[in-house]
Amino acid sequence: METFLEFTKTDSFSFILLGVIAIMFILYVILLIKLSRINKNYKKFMEKVGNGKNLEEILDRHIEKINKTVAKNDELEKFCVKIDSDIKNCIQKVGIYRYNAYKDTGSDLSFTLALLNEKNDGVVLNGIYSREMSNIYAKPIENGASPYKITEEESEAIKRAINS
Repeated sequence: METFLEFTKTDSFSFILLGVIAIMFILYVILLIKLSRINKNYKKFMEKVGNGKNLEEILDRHIEKINKTVAKNDELEKFCVKIDSDIKNCIQKVGIYRYNAYKDTGSDLSFTLALLNEKNDGVVLNGIYSREMSNIYAKPIENGASPYKITEEESEAIKRAINS
């Protein structure tokens, strides 16, 4: 160990160290030149592939468009989920039953119309026609049934709506 310390104090060690530093500096310059050539070739390649335009910029724009499309897709998906939940409360099932309420009226001019949503909630309308007047009655429907007395015609219209 002492001999190494003594050798480091000599002029020959300084020359060797200076030579190693010079060689490392030359290698560093060579690497910088090679890196510069690689960068120049990379830029030329990117322009050739992009038909005279910088391919990197083109890719950045496409990635930005893709990100916008993904965001818009997410927005549309949320909107569709909202529509799906809202549509369950819309009228989806319709059942109509025509009948002759009175024997003296000649044809099936009276009707019962059931309008139900997905859960079989809604309304049943009963239009009774006679020669002197016409009346329409409405009854609420919850889960396919009404808290009010249902006629045979109204029951038939509800059944048709549920099965439609």
